[in-house]
Amino acid sequence: MRAVCAGAAAVSLLSLRDVRFAFPGWPATVAGVDLDVAAGAFHCLVGRSGCGKTTLLKLAAGLLRPDSGEVVFRGRGRDAIGPDIGFVFQAPNLLEWQRVIDNVLLPVSLHHRPRPEEAAQALQLLEQLGLAAHARKYPRQLSGGQQSRVALARALILQPSLLLLDEPFAALDAITREELQRDLLQMCRARGTGVLFVTHDIAEAVYLADRVDVVESGRIVQEIAIELPARTAQTRYSPAFAQRCAEVRAALHLEAVEA
Repeated sequence: MRAVCAGAAAVSLLSLRDVRFAFPGWPATVAGVDLDVAAGAFHCLVGRSGCGKTTLLKLAAGLLRPDSGEVVFRGRGRDAIGPDIGFVFQAPNLLEWQRVIDNVLLPVSLHHRPRPEEAAQALQLLEQLGLAAHARKYPRQLSGGQQSRVALARALILQPSLLLLDEPFAALDAITREELQRDLLQMCRARGTGVLFVTHDIAEAVYLADRVDVVESGRIVQEIAIELPARTAQTRYSPAFAQRCAEVRAALHLEAVEA
């Protein structure tokens, strides 16, 4: 069953067509997925551990090659991650011997010595994330939430048109998670960045997403459009928010029973 998504007719930034992938000697991890992410759209993949969400994200990034099917980004095939796609992993993966500002500038440094305007852009990102005062510190001097903010700034420094995130806030406390969800949503909307976000957390998915894709056994089994007013601190307490969460939860339970 698939609910019709209002943004489905929008021009796709990222498209996956009948994508299949299996690790050697194992059943298919991704089993015929069709997926579209429009420019500026925010999509979440929700499902149980082992359902194929992270593998799907890596296929979208070009970190893995599909066994069959097609991954298209901006009308061209993908075979490797590039500067037009940002990726945030579950762990911040900061370089402990580099200062915060240098960690943010790492993607730039891989191409050339950072220019003054690029350093200024990195400082601006840190300021937007409340970390300007920590620019000269080392990762070990930061909290887990602060390290996650640095990882987000690093992913945005090249101004990618698509951001892929694999449960980046899973290890954080509830309040810090909500603060980072707010920051992520605001920054991506301001930049018009398309987002594909993997999470186990139903409430997180509903708060962030324009559309939630329910993943089960390597397939997208249901697409749920999320239509909510502007996200604020009060959104999570609204009847509409509770109803959307219930819809996603019901879809997950239904697929578990049918499986």
